[in-house]
Amino acid sequence: MPLDIPGATHLHSGKVRDLYEVADGRLLMVASDRISAFDHALEPGIPDKGEILTRMSLWWFDQLADLVPNHVVSTDVPEVVRGRALVVEKLDMFPVECVVRGYLTGSGLLDYQATGEVCGVPLPTGLVDGDRLPEPIFTPATKADLGEHDENVSFEQVVDTIGAESATALRDLTLQVYARAEQVARERGIILADTKLEFGTRADGTIVLGDEVLTPDSSRFWPADDWEPGRAQASFDKQIVRNWLLSPESGWDRAGDAAPPTLPAEIVERTRDRYVQAFETLSGETF
Repeated sequence: MPLDIPGATHLHSGKVRDLYEVADGRLLMVASDRISAFDHALEPGIPDKGEILTRMSLWWFDQLADLVPNHVVSTDVPEVVRGRALVVEKLDMFPVECVVRGYLTGSGLLDYQATGEVCGVPLPTGLVDGDRLPEPIFTPATKADLGEHDENVSFEQVVDTIGAESATALRDLTLQVYARAEQVARERGIILADTKLEFGTRADGTIVLGDEVLTPDSSRFWPADDWEPGRAQASFDKQIVRNWLLSPESGWDRAGDAAPPTLPAEIVERTRDRYVQAFETLSGETF
């Protein structure tokens, strides 16, 4: 259930974030401790996750400020959501998940194994899970609500949806952000395998980076010293949760109709530790 926040009107709840309208037509974006996997909301949440995601996004927005403007207006928010909420601009959001991949894994690997391509981008033969791609590729997806699957689409489909000029601008910006972030992460011993960005426009047409940015929820971070193509990589995200759900121990059938089981305390604690470790390793700050 969304929170009752004085001076704020609830507009929408997503997989992790709740959106409210506040004064001057601006928005209050609240990051919850909710966690989802395989298009299911899971119980319980991960303690401090909302604050970690918010602090990490703010840190990355600063790293990227010279490349693209962002939607953050203020961190002065109501006490009930302090530390895990931002006042942001209201943008006209593009209906596209701007995904960039520097390494082959996840749904991109499945596409490649089936077709030799990812989102219509041909790749060399013989690649395996975790391989670094010859160059980063833009592999957009459609946005989906909780319970629905994001669908990988081609660049041409994005052009059909938002026009060639906007599609090209989003592709170029996404690749620029990835190049900067990949370098920053690598200097700190972390591989940024892929990430998802969201953009919107101001009334004057300026393209602005919105939502969260380069968090363990929207990105795959791997420890560089443990990278070994040909197998699943250790990660700084909710892969611990995914792995447990798919294990015999959980007793859950992903192909069935039943909701996932409650997460064990140990899985919750280990997941929180990985989120904290990702934030501290990248930012150099202590959580």
